[in-house]
Amino acid sequence: MAFHVRGTVLPDGEVRDLWLVGDRVTYEPVAGAETISDGGFVVPGLVDAHCHLGIAFGAKPIESVDQARELAVIDRDVGVLALRDAGSPFPYPELDDEPGVPRLARAGRHVAAPRRYLRDIGVEVAADEVAAAVTEQAKAGTGWVKLVGDWIDRAVGDLAPSWDAATMAAAVEAAHSAGARAAVHTFSEEGVEIMVKAGVDSVEHGTGLTLDLIDEMARRGTALVPTMINIRTFGKIADSARGKFDGYADHMVALRDRFPSVVLAAHEAGVPIYIGTDAGGGIRHGLAAEEMLYLHEAGIPAADVLAAASWRARDWLGFPGLVEGGLADLVVYEADPRADLRVVRAPRRIVLRGAVVK
Repeated sequence: MAFHVRGTVLPDGEVRDLWLVGDRVTYEPVAGAETISDGGFVVPGLVDAHCHLGIAFGAKPIESVDQARELAVIDRDVGVLALRDAGSPFPYPELDDEPGVPRLARAGRHVAAPRRYLRDIGVEVAADEVAAAVTEQAKAGTGWVKLVGDWIDRAVGDLAPSWDAATMAAAVEAAHSAGARAAVHTFSEEGVEIMVKAGVDSVEHGTGLTLDLIDEMARRGTALVPTMINIRTFGKIADSARGKFDGYADHMVALRDRFPSVVLAAHEAGVPIYIGTDAGGGIRHGLAAEEMLYLHEAGIPAADVLAAASWRARDWLGFPGLVEGGLADLVVYEADPRADLRVVRAPRRIVLRGAVVK
């Protein structure tokens, strides 16, 4: 079965005909293909570049592959057709090539310092065990390792790096030696500086970024996945800490309040930015459109937000878009999302792996 799609295809913005043959795109006409969409705006399938299929809402590990599948389908049904799982305590490699499931790029478990992350989620190791743990988790993923670069240190009452700079640099080197890219969770100023200088491939959250570090990221090509939905929860985190860790609470609120300007500065400096919701734990799945709107609200043009959520993110993760021979993942919108980004909340047609989802 072959399908035919006609519409304004982004990013080029030209009216084109696409044919979907199995899981591939061609611009060569295919006789007898069924037209499944005519008109509208055709976008390569969206990406959530930071989510957690292995973590159930409430920050507990899932207990079955079926749960991971259910979470992935929530994202699929809003047009997110590729996911980067930025750390999972539960393995689900069975889903890597399963029809009906978004394309997956996976990290293994988070690598964290002892008692310095969410309980039961990460592998918690001392400094002298970090490099070995990273090497092991690289084998569990499909090209990514997740490091927890900082967390609250109850002894100091505030955010602090998980390990010393030499250990974190060795962790990044271990990931690269194992053929994986390294993503780092970081909120603090000190933690993100250490990890950017260590050569990490992507900064997750990055609330502590300074203008100098932003310039360094742009020079290195280090990606930023801001997870603005997550950062908006910092007020609740601060409220739960007040009375015991007031300095930490004040710090989290300050990081939240300055973050939109940080993200805009990163965009203006040329830092690669990708959409990620941090779904799993405290954020529900299916919210990529809202994350896109938060980036737009911060001042990033709609066309650039679309790129961050679609074709550029797909290229970054190795999932080709709507090019000749590319992957047959697409979303059709009634109106031009570059003119009104809110239309990404309502896809008219969704095709994943060459099969019609909606």
